[in-house]
Amino acid sequence: MLARQRQAFILERVRNDGAVKVADLVQDLGVSDMTIRRDLEVLADGGHLEKVHGGATASFGGALFEPGFVAKSSLRPAEKDAIADAAAALVEPGMAIGVSAGTTTYALARRLADIPGLTVVTNSIPVADVLYQIGRSDQTTILTGGVRTPSDALVGKFAVAALRTVHVDLVFVGVHGMDVRSGFTCPNMLESETDRALIEAGRRLVVVTDSSKWGVIGISSIARLDQADVLITDSGLAPDVRTILTDAVRELRVVDPDPSTRLVRASHGSQTDAAAAEFVDAR
Repeated sequence: MLARQRQAFILERVRNDGAVKVADLVQDLGVSDMTIRRDLEVLADGGHLEKVHGGATASFGGALFEPGFVAKSSLRPAEKDAIADAAAALVEPGMAIGVSAGTTTYALARRLADIPGLTVVTNSIPVADVLYQIGRSDQTTILTGGVRTPSDALVGKFAVAALRTVHVDLVFVGVHGMDVRSGFTCPNMLESETDRALIEAGRRLVVVTDSSKWGVIGISSIARLDQADVLITDSGLAPDVRTILTDAVRELRVVDPDPSTRLVRASHGSQTDAAAAEFVDAR
Protein backbone atom coordinates (compact mmCIF):
# COMPACT_ATOMS: atom_id res chain seq x y z
CA MET A 1 0.00 0.00 0.00
CA LEU A 2 1.30 3.44 -0.94
CA ALA A 3 1.89 6.13 1.66
CA ARG A 4 -1.05 8.19 0.38
CA GLN A 5 -3.33 5.15 0.65
CA ARG A 6 -2.20 4.48 4.23
CA GLN A 7 -2.74 8.11 5.14
CA ALA A 8 -6.24 8.14 3.62
CA PHE A 9 -7.04 4.98 5.62
CA ILE A 10 -5.73 6.60 8.82
CA LEU A 11 -7.78 9.74 8.24
CA GLU A 12 -10.95 7.72 7.69
CA ARG A 13 -10.35 5.85 10.97
CA VAL A 14 -9.79 9.13 12.81
CA ARG A 15 -12.89 10.62 11.21
CA ASN A 16 -15.06 7.65 12.15
CA ASP A 17 -13.66 6.88 15.62
CA GLY A 18 -12.30 10.24 16.73
CA ALA A 19 -8.88 8.73 17.52
CA VAL A 20 -6.48 5.96 16.52
CA LYS A 21 -3.71 4.02 18.25
CA VAL A 22 -0.37 3.35 16.61
CA ALA A 23 -0.50 -0.31 17.70
CA ASP A 24 -3.90 -0.82 16.03
CA LEU A 25 -2.74 0.79 12.78
CA VAL A 26 0.39 -1.39 12.73
CA GLN A 27 -1.79 -4.49 12.95
CA ASP A 28 -4.43 -3.28 10.47
CA LEU A 29 -2.00 -2.04 7.81
CA GLY A 30 0.77 -4.62 8.27
CA VAL A 31 3.60 -2.08 8.43
CA SER A 32 6.13 -1.07 11.05
CA ASP A 33 5.60 1.17 14.05
CA MET A 34 8.06 3.66 12.53
CA THR A 35 6.10 3.79 9.23
CA ILE A 36 2.87 4.61 11.07
CA ARG A 37 4.58 7.30 13.12
CA ARG A 38 5.95 8.89 9.94
CA ASP A 39 2.46 8.86 8.40
CA LEU A 40 1.01 10.49 11.51
CA GLU A 41 3.76 13.12 11.41
CA VAL A 42 2.92 13.97 7.79
CA LEU A 43 -0.80 14.23 8.55
CA ALA A 44 -0.19 16.28 11.69
CA ASP A 45 2.10 18.68 9.80
CA GLY A 46 -0.71 19.17 7.29
CA GLY A 47 -3.17 20.00 10.07
CA HIS A 48 -5.35 16.94 9.36
CA LEU A 49 -5.06 15.36 12.83
CA GLU A 50 -3.43 15.90 16.22
CA LYS A 51 -0.63 13.61 17.39
CA VAL A 52 -0.92 12.33 20.95
CA HIS A 53 1.04 9.81 22.98
CA GLY A 54 0.58 6.42 21.31
CA GLY A 55 -1.62 7.64 18.45
CA ALA A 56 -3.61 10.56 17.09
CA THR A 57 -6.94 12.33 17.48
CA ALA A 58 -9.22 14.20 15.13
CA SER A 59 -8.40 17.76 14.14
CA PHE A 60 -10.88 20.45 13.24
CA GLY A 61 -8.68 21.70 10.39
CA GLY A 62 -9.49 19.02 7.79
CA ALA A 63 -12.07 20.75 5.64
CA LEU A 64 -9.53 21.30 2.85
CA PHE A 65 -7.91 17.84 2.89
CA GLU A 66 -8.34 16.11 -0.44
CA PRO A 67 -6.86 12.61 -0.87
CA GLY A 68 -5.84 11.63 -4.39
CA PHE A 69 -7.91 9.36 -6.62
CA VAL A 70 -5.71 6.29 -6.05
CA ALA A 71 -5.80 6.71 -2.28
CA LYS A 72 -9.57 7.09 -2.17
CA SER A 73 -10.08 4.11 -4.50
CA SER A 74 -8.71 1.74 -1.88
CA LEU A 75 -11.33 2.73 0.72
CA ARG A 76 -14.69 0.92 1.14
CA PRO A 77 -14.66 -0.91 -2.24
CA ALA A 78 -17.60 -3.21 -1.34
CA GLU A 79 -19.78 -0.25 -0.40
CA LYS A 80 -18.86 1.61 -3.59
CA ASP A 81 -19.64 -1.42 -5.73
CA ALA A 82 -23.05 -1.90 -4.13
CA ILE A 83 -23.87 1.81 -4.51
CA ALA A 84 -22.73 1.76 -8.14
CA ASP A 85 -24.95 -1.25 -8.89
CA ALA A 86 -27.99 0.57 -7.51
CA ALA A 87 -27.10 3.75 -9.39
CA ALA A 88 -26.66 1.94 -12.71
CA ALA A 89 -30.17 0.50 -12.33
CA LEU A 90 -31.51 4.06 -12.71
CA VAL A 91 -29.91 4.53 -16.14
CA GLU A 92 -32.01 3.67 -19.19
CA PRO A 93 -30.89 3.17 -22.81
CA GLY A 94 -30.65 6.39 -24.77
CA MET A 95 -30.34 8.68 -21.75
CA ALA A 96 -28.05 11.68 -21.43
CA ILE A 97 -26.40 11.62 -18.01
CA GLY A 98 -23.90 13.73 -16.10
CA VAL A 99 -21.26 12.04 -13.95
CA SER A 100 -19.09 13.97 -11.51
CA ALA A 101 -15.56 13.07 -10.46
CA GLY A 102 -14.98 10.59 -7.64
CA THR A 103 -14.25 6.96 -6.94
CA THR A 104 -17.90 5.97 -6.45
CA THR A 105 -18.90 7.59 -9.75
CA TYR A 106 -15.93 5.83 -11.34
CA ALA A 107 -17.37 2.52 -10.12
CA LEU A 108 -20.66 3.54 -11.74
CA ALA A 109 -18.92 4.33 -15.04
CA ARG A 110 -17.54 0.78 -15.18
CA ARG A 111 -21.14 -0.48 -15.14
CA LEU A 112 -22.33 1.56 -18.10
CA ALA A 113 -20.92 -0.85 -20.69
CA ASP A 114 -24.19 -2.79 -20.96
CA ILE A 115 -26.40 0.26 -21.53
CA PRO A 116 -26.76 1.28 -25.18
CA GLY A 117 -27.14 4.74 -26.64
CA LEU A 118 -25.84 6.77 -23.70
CA THR A 119 -24.43 10.26 -23.83
CA VAL A 120 -22.23 10.87 -20.79
CA VAL A 121 -21.09 14.36 -19.77
CA THR A 122 -18.30 14.31 -17.19
CA ASN A 123 -15.55 16.41 -15.65
CA SER A 124 -13.72 13.27 -14.48
CA ILE A 125 -10.63 12.05 -16.32
CA PRO A 126 -10.93 8.48 -14.92
CA VAL A 127 -14.65 8.29 -15.82
CA ALA A 128 -13.95 9.46 -19.38
CA ASP A 129 -11.05 7.01 -19.66
CA VAL A 130 -13.04 3.97 -18.53
CA LEU A 131 -15.80 4.83 -21.03
CA TYR A 132 -13.17 5.17 -23.73
CA GLN A 133 -11.77 1.76 -22.80
CA ILE A 134 -15.28 0.26 -22.97
CA GLY A 135 -15.41 1.57 -26.52
CA ARG A 136 -19.11 1.27 -27.35
CA SER A 137 -19.78 2.81 -30.74
CA ASP A 138 -23.30 3.82 -29.67
CA GLN A 139 -22.11 5.83 -26.65
CA THR A 140 -20.86 9.43 -26.65
CA THR A 141 -18.61 10.85 -23.95
CA ILE A 142 -18.22 14.61 -23.46
CA LEU A 143 -15.27 15.67 -21.27
CA THR A 144 -15.59 19.23 -20.04
CA GLY A 145 -11.96 20.33 -19.93
CA GLY A 146 -10.61 22.49 -17.12
CA VAL A 147 -7.90 22.49 -14.43
CA ARG A 148 -7.06 19.13 -12.87
CA THR A 149 -7.49 18.55 -9.10
CA PRO A 150 -5.90 15.86 -6.84
CA SER A 151 -9.07 13.79 -7.32
CA ASP A 152 -8.61 13.94 -11.13
CA ALA A 153 -11.56 16.28 -11.62
CA LEU A 154 -11.48 18.99 -14.28
CA VAL A 155 -12.70 22.23 -12.72
CA GLY A 156 -12.81 25.98 -13.14
CA LYS A 157 -14.15 28.40 -15.73
CA PHE A 158 -13.73 26.11 -18.76
CA ALA A 159 -15.58 23.26 -17.07
CA VAL A 160 -18.38 25.51 -15.80
CA ALA A 161 -18.82 27.17 -19.20
CA ALA A 162 -19.06 23.79 -20.92
CA LEU A 163 -21.64 22.49 -18.44
CA ARG A 164 -23.85 25.54 -18.87
CA THR A 165 -24.40 24.57 -22.52
CA VAL A 166 -25.76 21.06 -21.92
CA HIS A 167 -28.91 19.46 -20.50
CA VAL A 168 -29.06 15.88 -19.19
CA ASP A 169 -31.69 13.54 -17.75
CA LEU A 170 -29.81 12.43 -14.63
CA VAL A 171 -26.79 13.79 -12.79
CA PHE A 172 -24.74 11.45 -10.58
CA VAL A 173 -22.60 13.26 -8.02
CA GLY A 174 -20.16 11.85 -5.51
CA VAL A 175 -19.42 13.93 -2.42
CA HIS A 176 -16.71 14.39 0.20
CA GLY A 177 -19.15 14.83 3.06
CA MET A 178 -22.80 15.24 4.04
CA ASP A 179 -24.23 17.03 7.02
CA VAL A 180 -27.69 18.17 8.08
CA ARG A 181 -26.70 21.85 8.11
CA SER A 182 -23.96 22.03 5.44
CA GLY A 183 -25.59 19.60 3.02
CA PHE A 184 -23.34 17.85 0.50
CA THR A 185 -19.83 19.28 0.55
CA CYS A 186 -16.45 19.21 -1.18
CA PRO A 187 -12.89 20.07 0.01
CA ASN A 188 -12.10 21.98 -3.21
CA MET A 189 -13.91 25.25 -3.91
CA LEU A 190 -13.41 25.13 -7.68
CA GLU A 191 -14.65 21.55 -7.82
CA SER A 192 -17.76 22.42 -5.83
CA GLU A 193 -18.51 25.25 -8.27
CA THR A 194 -18.17 22.81 -11.15
CA ASP A 195 -20.39 20.26 -9.40
CA ARG A 196 -23.05 22.91 -8.90
CA ALA A 197 -22.98 23.69 -12.63
CA LEU A 198 -23.33 19.97 -13.39
CA ILE A 199 -26.31 19.70 -11.03
CA GLU A 200 -27.99 22.66 -12.75
CA ALA A 201 -27.64 20.87 -16.10
CA GLY A 202 -29.71 17.87 -14.95
CA ARG A 203 -33.40 17.19 -14.53
CA ARG A 204 -32.79 14.90 -11.51
CA LEU A 205 -29.94 14.70 -9.02
CA VAL A 206 -28.66 11.36 -7.73
CA VAL A 207 -26.05 11.58 -4.95
CA VAL A 208 -23.88 8.48 -4.52
CA THR A 209 -21.79 8.26 -1.35
CA ASP A 210 -20.91 5.74 1.34
CA SER A 211 -22.09 6.05 4.93
CA SER A 212 -18.68 7.15 6.28
CA LYS A 213 -19.24 10.57 4.69
CA TRP A 214 -22.01 11.42 7.17
CA GLY A 215 -20.86 14.18 9.53
CA VAL A 216 -17.90 15.10 7.33
CA ILE A 217 -17.87 18.75 6.20
CA GLY A 218 -15.76 20.01 3.31
CA ILE A 219 -15.00 23.68 2.87
CA SER A 220 -17.62 24.31 0.18
CA SER A 221 -21.24 23.19 -0.20
CA ILE A 222 -22.39 21.51 -3.41
CA ALA A 223 -26.10 21.19 -2.65
CA ARG A 224 -28.59 21.06 0.20
CA LEU A 225 -29.77 17.65 1.33
CA ASP A 226 -33.28 18.39 0.06
CA GLN A 227 -31.96 19.01 -3.46
CA ALA A 228 -31.21 15.30 -3.89
CA ASP A 229 -33.92 13.48 -5.83
CA VAL A 230 -32.23 10.20 -4.86
CA LEU A 231 -29.49 9.51 -2.30
CA ILE A 232 -27.83 6.11 -2.60
CA THR A 233 -25.68 5.05 0.34
CA ASP A 234 -24.85 1.89 2.32
CA SER A 235 -26.30 0.19 5.37
CA GLY A 236 -23.58 1.50 7.69
CA LEU A 237 -25.78 4.49 8.49
CA ALA A 238 -26.96 4.73 12.09
CA PRO A 239 -30.76 4.52 12.54
CA ASP A 240 -31.05 8.16 13.62
CA VAL A 241 -29.12 9.28 10.53
CA ARG A 242 -31.45 7.27 8.31
CA THR A 243 -34.36 9.11 9.85
CA ILE A 244 -32.73 12.48 9.19
CA LEU A 245 -31.97 11.61 5.57
CA THR A 246 -35.39 10.08 4.95
CA ASP A 247 -36.94 13.36 6.02
CA ALA A 248 -34.48 15.47 4.02
CA VAL A 249 -34.09 13.84 0.59
CA ARG A 250 -36.84 12.89 -1.84
CA GLU A 251 -35.80 9.22 -1.93
CA LEU A 252 -33.25 7.34 0.15
CA ARG A 253 -31.85 4.05 -1.16
CA VAL A 254 -29.76 2.06 1.31
CA VAL A 255 -27.68 -0.78 -0.14
CA ASP A 256 -26.12 -3.79 1.55
CA PRO A 257 -22.41 -4.11 0.65
CA ASP A 258 -22.47 -7.87 1.26
CA PRO A 259 -23.22 -9.44 -2.17
CA SER A 260 -24.49 -12.65 -0.55
CA THR A 261 -27.35 -10.83 1.16
CA ARG A 262 -28.27 -8.13 -1.34
CA LEU A 263 -32.00 -7.57 -1.78
CA VAL A 264 -34.21 -4.77 -2.99
CA ARG A 265 -36.64 -3.68 -0.27
CA ALA A 266 -39.28 -1.40 -1.67
CA SER A 267 -41.46 0.81 0.52
CA HIS A 268 -44.38 -1.60 0.10
CA GLY A 269 -42.27 -4.44 1.51
CA SER A 270 -41.67 -6.64 -1.56
CA GLN A 271 -38.25 -8.20 -2.07
CA THR A 272 -36.36 -9.11 -5.26
CA ASP A 273 -32.74 -9.84 -6.21
CA ALA A 274 -32.00 -6.66 -8.18
CA ALA A 275 -30.05 -3.66 -6.93
CA ALA A 276 -29.50 -4.65 -3.31
CA ALA A 277 -31.22 -1.64 -1.83
CA GLU A 278 -33.79 -0.66 0.74
CA PHE A 279 -35.84 2.08 -0.90
CA VAL A 280 -37.28 4.76 1.36
CA ASP A 281 -39.60 7.13 -0.46
CA ALA A 282 -39.53 10.25 1.69
CA ARG A 283 -42.17 12.18 -0.21
